[in-house]
Amino acid sequence: MRAMILAAGRGERMRPLTDTRPKPLLEAGGEPLIVHLLRRLIAAGYKEVVTNLAYRGDMIRAALGDGAAYGVHIAYSDEGETALETGGGLRRALPLLGDAPFLAVNADVWCDHPLYPHDPGDDLAHLVLVDNPPQHPGGDFHLQGDRVDDTGEARLTFSGIGYYRPELFAGTPDGAFPLAPLLRRAMAAGRVGGEHHRGLWLDIGTPERLTDLDAHLRATPTSGA
Repeated sequence: MRAMILAAGRGERMRPLTDTRPKPLLEAGGEPLIVHLLRRLIAAGYKEVVTNLAYRGDMIRAALGDGAAYGVHIAYSDEGETALETGGGLRRALPLLGDAPFLAVNADVWCDHPLYPHDPGDDLAHLVLVDNPPQHPGGDFHLQGDRVDDTGEARLTFSGIGYYRPELFAGTPDGAFPLAPLLRRAMAAGRVGGEHHRGLWLDIGTPERLTDLDAHLRATPTSGA
């Protein structure tokens, strides 16, 4: 199974830190966020990783190279100057990801989920959901057993970690579009599974949260990514 790191976003909420570098290259615990995630993927057994690029993507490419220094092969999906949103970014990268299911992870989340390879089977997607953080109290989706839907009242937050079949993107155009409508359509067809991860998860969406993560990592340097 291949993995994709979603790293094309502008990181507006992280300004001024992102005025001179892309968000995935911001550091916590002495290493860029994207390097922490890359190491987690390698530890989980992934040998082929795709990373999308947009805002200051040349800096990410220069930092990671072809992945040989980390013992993995990295391919890049270049979206130009403007990111294609999550759905469009994944769709653009499909030729690099192949015909099999793949894992996609946001570069700006920190989570101790094992990121194990997982085949969603007949489902079009398998989502990792977490408890709702203070900045997102309403959550995103409802989990009943191992099924995810958009109708239940008790909602959890989508972690930014998901396993997808390429068929989820069938019929979509090459361009910018969000992922959520595709997921909701698949949910309505009963083809989205999921799990509730109860471990550590942080959305590194503001400079304050980056500072908190840095302090956490320096206090517990062997914790997950």
